[in-house]
Amino acid sequence: MKCTTVRRVILSIAAVTALSGVAACNSSDSGGSGKDDKASGKGATHLSPIAALRTAEKSTDGADSAKVESTTTMGSLMSMTADGALGWADGLTGNLTITYTGGTMADTMKQLGTTSMQARYLPDAYYAKMGEKFAEQAGGKHWIRYGYDDLADLGGSSGAYLKDQMQNTTPNQSVKLLLASGDVKKVGTEKVRGVNTTHYSGTVDVADLAGKNSNLTASQLAGLKKQLTQAGVSTETVDIWVDDQDLLVKKVEKGEMSAGEYTQTAYYSDYGVKVSATKPPASDTEDFKELLKKQGGTGTTS
Repeated sequence: MKCTTVRRVILSIAAVTALSGVAACNSSDSGGSGKDDKASGKGATHLSPIAALRTAEKSTDGADSAKVESTTTMGSLMSMTADGALGWADGLTGNLTITYTGGTMADTMKQLGTTSMQARYLPDAYYAKMGEKFAEQAGGKHWIRYGYDDLADLGGSSGAYLKDQMQNTTPNQSVKLLLASGDVKKVGTEKVRGVNTTHYSGTVDVADLAGKNSNLTASQLAGLKKQLTQAGVSTETVDIWVDDQDLLVKKVEKGEMSAGEYTQTAYYSDYGVKVSATKPPASDTEDFKELLKKQGGTGTTS
């Protein structure tokens, strides 16, 4: 196997992580949920969609953890599934099993003998555990560490946005996203996996949302908007389903990129589940920037 395959996988995982972060477009602070604008409470007979979503956002945020199942498709680049649990009481933590089911990313992974990997989230970094064939080509270590600060350097302005989003990607952010859209409607009541839910929908202007809801500098936002435009991202639709406990149980986000249509569907359950994530052994972990250098890469992009 050539070293270029290893480099391609290292960078592909970072790029897919970045693109997934942009596609999900989770916001870290909704401009539409001010402290003086609270929901009217569960006891109200008829809550407006905005009031109901604010209640759902607070309830979901306060649950601290949940089991997650998701599918993501991004044009011809990749399709993938993720299954595991995430916690957000003190920074994002958790474990997911990610399986690439199609696209060029799956083809690249197949060259390394596996299409599945373990993903571990900690407040300061994302860890990916690869298979034995990859370890043989990467100094014997199975885990790759992607520090969020390093991802910011790798991706320029979109990387800075990724860092912001990766540290704030929780189920309630999808509710905030819909609140920030300014275009929310109640679709109706539906059953989701046997659970009674209320379905809400809206359309989001991606670049405008990033400007309103990210903790980025003016120059970073300008760069991000340029890259979003170059990627062909303009708007996306967001649908969420909330149960009678005001907890998010499903979300669907769809949009267009120059590389093709993307869609992400996620299911959330078992709120409050115990989540434990620890750093992989240092002896079995390589930093992606160092690994790139060893493989003949630079570890940075413009």
